[in-house]
Amino acid sequence: MRKLSVAVLSSALLLGACGSQDSDKDKNASKKNEVKTEVKQATKDYKAYTSKELDKFLKGTEDFVQAVKSDDMEKAKELYPKVRMYYERSEPVAEAFGDLDPKIDARLADMEEEKKADEWTGYHKIEHDLYQANKITDTTKKDADQLLKDTKELHAKADTLEITPKLMLQGSVDLLNEVSTSKITGEEEIYSHTDLYDFKANIEGAEKIYELFKPALEKKDKKLSKELEEKFGKVNKLLDQFKTDDGYKSYEEVSKKQRKELSEAVNELGEPLGRMAVINE
Repeated sequence: MRKLSVAVLSSALLLGACGSQDSDKDKNASKKNEVKTEVKQATKDYKAYTSKELDKFLKGTEDFVQAVKSDDMEKAKELYPKVRMYYERSEPVAEAFGDLDPKIDARLADMEEEKKADEWTGYHKIEHDLYQANKITDTTKKDADQLLKDTKELHAKADTLEITPKLMLQGSVDLLNEVSTSKITGEEEIYSHTDLYDFKANIEGAEKIYELFKPALEKKDKKLSKELEEKFGKVNKLLDQFKTDDGYKSYEEVSKKQRKELSEAVNELGEPLGRMAVINE
C-alpha cells in the first residue's frame, strides 16, 4: 500500500508539473502574440506619423520656396531651420529613397567627396546663398524650384514605402548616429549654424520610434524601456538649455564642453536603443 501511495503521489506531481509547463507555454505564446500585434500596430502608426511630417515638410518647402522667389531673405531664413525639422524627424523614410535624399539634403562636402560638386542641389545649397553669400540670385531661385520638385516627388513616393520594424529600429539608431558623429561637429549647418534644430528633430524622430514600440518593449524588457526613457530625458534636458523664444540658439554659442556633453549623452542613448531590437526576438 505504501508503494502504491508513493506511485500515485509521483504521478500526481508529474501531472502537476506537466500542467504547469503547458500553462507557461500558453502564457509565453500569448505574450509573444501580444508583442507581435503591438509591433504591427507600431509600424502602422509610424507610417501615419511620417506621412504627417512629410505633409508638413512639403507645405513648409512651398512657403520657403515662395519666400526665396519673392526675394524675402528674412522670411526664408526664418523658415529654413523650422521646415527642415520635419525632414529630419522622418529621415528614416526619406533616406529609403537614395536618389532623392542627396538632392534634397546633401552638403557640399558630400558632393565634393564624390566629385559631383557641379550637381549640388537642395536645402544646403540655398542655405549657402542665404547665410554665406547673403543674397538671392536667379540661380538660387532655380535651385528653389528644383528643391520643390524633388520634395513633391519624395512626398508622392513615401506613400509607396513599406514600413517594417527593421526600418524603424535601424532608423532610430541612424538618427542618433547622425547627431553624434557628423552633426555634433557643426558640419551639417555650416553656413546657418542652425544645427540645434536638426539635433532636436533627430532626437524627436528616434524618440517617436521608441514611444511606438514601448508597449511591446515593456513586455519584453521593462528595464531597458526605463533606461531608454531616462536617457532620452537626459538628452532633451541638455537641448532645452539652448531654447529661445522662437527656436534654438546658434550653434556657435554652444561651447566645446557643451558639445562634448551632448555627444556623450547621445552616445549613451545609442547603445540601449540598439538593444530595442529585442522586440523582434
